[in-house]
Amino acid sequence: MASPRAIRIPRASGATSRTASEDPPPWSTPGPEAAPVGKPDIRYNQAALERARRLLVIYLGTLLVLYVGFVLLDRSSPGGTSSVAETGMIYFSAIAAALAIGGIWVAAGPVPRTVEVRPDSVVIRESWGTRRKFPPVGEIRVSVVHRYPRSFLSSRAVEAVEVLDEAGHRRTYHLEEGLLPERRPDPR
Repeated sequence: MASPRAIRIPRASGATSRTASEDPPPWSTPGPEAAPVGKPDIRYNQAALERARRLLVIYLGTLLVLYVGFVLLDRSSPGGTSSVAETGMIYFSAIAAALAIGGIWVAAGPVPRTVEVRPDSVVIRESWGTRRKFPPVGEIRVSVVHRYPRSFLSSRAVEAVEVLDEAGHRRTYHLEEGLLPERRPDPR
């Protein structure tokens, strides 16, 4: 059985003991007051992402039902199995695939994942991973184009907003209501 006696670890001859105020031990966790200055406030765009996903499911589901319906109609019609009809089905399938890809692009494209509010800028991480930098919250120009109320598509209201970037280009995003404060651009 082990003895409850303390074990002494010998130190090198030139070592001096440090006080706790000089250097904290490496296993200690810093408190909230030791958090890095300028840490970004990351705001997740949950309602707009939820709305985009549900719209996309409705769109793709409707497109799939129409595609299957037309394929079954083609197969049941006389001459539906001829080589000329097969070429038509290939074109029809290509158009359906293009519509599906276009729908994904339109539904998910303007919906950013997060908005990072930093002291010196606002960074929007778009749905495809691109990060766009905008002026700080006090200087950013945001105008609401359309408000989508809370519905079965999203649990909270969503706004279609126009934001001016640092180069003066307009970007349109779908953001959860209140994610960025509305501040209209100066009239020119």
